Amino acid sequence: MFQFAAFRTFRSSCRGFSVSATRCRSYGQSSHALRSSLRPFLWGSAIAASAVTALQSAIHLDAEVPEPVNEIADPATSISFPKTLRIPSKTPLPTFTLVGVGVRTVSFLGIKVYSVGFYADLDNPKLNIPKTASPDEKIEHIVRNSACVFRIIPTRSTSYGHLRDGFMRAIQARLLLCKQRGQLTPDEENGVQSPLRKFKSMFPNIPLAKHTPLDILVTAPDQSQPRNLIVRDLGSVQNDWLAREFVLAYFEGDGISPPLVERVTDNDE
Repeated sequence: MFQFAAFRTFRSSCRGFSVSATRCRSYGQSSHALRSSLRPFLWGSAIAASAVTALQSAIHLDAEVPEPVNEIADPATSISFPKTLRIPSKTPLPTFTLVGVGVRTVSFLGIKVYSVGFYADLDNPKLNIPKTASPDEKIEHIVRNSACVFRIIPTRSTSYGHLRDGFMRAIQARLLLCKQRGQLTPDEENGVQSPLRKFKSMFPNIPLAKHTPLDILVTAPDQSQPRNLIVRDLGSVQNDWLAREFVLAYFEGDGISPPLVERVTDNDE
């Protein structure tokens, strides 16, 4: 652009002269002057082009720096779970930390039904996990004293009804086990029947698509009211025993998902 403007000015200045040797000499002298006057601009353009090239190289290198990993994949299914989880709610909820992941399998064929991630409010200042406790005791302490979440992600298309039936079997087994251990009073057993029926009724008889997350939340203990067992987008039920034992059923013995139990235990700090 600078070359074209200077040349146009030069042509205008030459039109007032006659065609003669003087014009040619003037042209030659002016051409030399023009080249001299443009030299700084040409050098500046070259420097600017080099700077742009260098900047582009720097940006290209920066773009190749790997992003920090913020997810953990279930090795059995390759389904990923975020390391931290925030659930939208009208009532403020804490940020949940991923404690472990695992796969749920059924039948002797080992069919993979869903991957599950277990989250807890580990930043709760009231949690105070005993450092000398065993891994099992620490898990129970977390479940009894903080809000928890299971994120369930089907490995294949399933249905809410299928998941509901599995949950109900686990809860019924938990009822029987607590009775055998003397950990369930007759009043508690009677009091949980209505919440159980409500919980069962919350699941619609419709499909649940492959890789669609289903979040099940247990609220933190509250002296003013029973804990809530919430199935996201489906409903909630209030009962301390049901909320607590639903979570603990996943960690009794081998649990509903043995790999989940193993990884949560290994994550003991």
